[in-house]
Amino acid sequence: MSIELQLSSPLPATGLTVHEQIGFELGWDYAHYRVTPPAPYAHEPSFVLQGLLAGQAAFGLRTLEPTRHVRKWLQLRLHAWLRGRSVELVQLTPNYLQQIDVSHCPVTRMALSSATLDGSGSDASVDRVRSDAGYAAGNLAVMSTKANHAKAALGYRQAWQLSQQLQASATHANEGAAERTGIHGLTAPQWARVAVLCSFVEPLPHAEACTIPLLVLPPNRLRLFNPAQALQACISQQLMVPGWSHRIARLEDLLPGKLVKRAFQTFFHALLPRVLEAGKGVAAHELRWAIEDAWRNPLAQQRWAIFAGQLTAEQCESIVVRAGAKKLGALRVSLMADARATDGWNLDSRGYVPHTVLTGVPSCRALRYSPLGRPGGLTGVPSCCALRYSPLGRPGGLMHRSPPRQADLPLH
Repeated sequence: MSIELQLSSPLPATGLTVHEQIGFELGWDYAHYRVTPPAPYAHEPSFVLQGLLAGQAAFGLRTLEPTRHVRKWLQLRLHAWLRGRSVELVQLTPNYLQQIDVSHCPVTRMALSSATLDGSGSDASVDRVRSDAGYAAGNLAVMSTKANHAKAALGYRQAWQLSQQLQASATHANEGAAERTGIHGLTAPQWARVAVLCSFVEPLPHAEACTIPLLVLPPNRLRLFNPAQALQACISQQLMVPGWSHRIARLEDLLPGKLVKRAFQTFFHALLPRVLEAGKGVAAHELRWAIEDAWRNPLAQQRWAIFAGQLTAEQCESIVVRAGAKKLGALRVSLMADARATDGWNLDSRGYVPHTVLTGVPSCRALRYSPLGRPGGLTGVPSCCALRYSPLGRPGGLMHRSPPRQADLPLH
């Protein structure tokens, strides 16, 4: 069962391009929240101005409250429109931006600010983790402008190569040089975190995914396309909440065979001491960093690769789904088809708005709504395992490639 809502807006009749229609609806939403677009778009002729004037005439003083995330949502859409980037508006809402908001940059770990423009690069910005996709749910992470500008359009392998390049240069200098020198303003550990962040949304061979250390925990609502990384996130997230010992024991019971369980124990015992060194009573973001830094230990990486290498991608996915069903760490898992996992990403156009004319298209926006808890008709549909990941207290998720299944896994 689904309900289709038609939200009418008085668009000009026909002959508009997709880009022009998006500009008009953007201006309409500016008026709906009684927010003035930045100059010159509030004064110079454009489809944003047309939508703004039409919206002001329609709404008058009957407008909605422009919260901080509403303003961020409008700003994101305006910047995307100016660059021709696509924005998926069914799931990407102000509420979604509020859910993915963070206090510290996941790459540089600096405290994020808002509109300081002081040149420090600490202002928060929304980044498309996969650069060949548009602004859409599952592909966004909040980070500092410094990290966003340095990352640019780089992917997993390019960022990892920069990290290794800096690390190699440091070995010829002195210890700790990798922490001080950098490329485009980022040090070797920071580039490594960029690489791991990008790897979450890039389908990789299972054997390769098993070798990637979890140097940064997946941001809230980011979809992970590799089951091995989903299992990494599931295990690591247990340490964020008291009672992890009992949950880890229950998770171990889900593993197939004594050899795999023994490999898991040796790995976890290599990872755990580094986390416990952070001590008790630390802030949530500091505990998060302690877990990420524990993955830098070569012994933990080696034992993880041995453990994960004994599991297939299907087994990793099954363990994560079963752990969610048992509510280990407040996990919620749902499976989605491959096409649905990247719905609105516009991969065919590399994240750009297609420049086509909307001839005879009705001037309204359609929002399809499905009640929560309905299966969605995925039986027998090839899918990819995607885990939509989220930290404590938030809805969230992840994702993997073949055999096609997607696990939508929020960690609250």
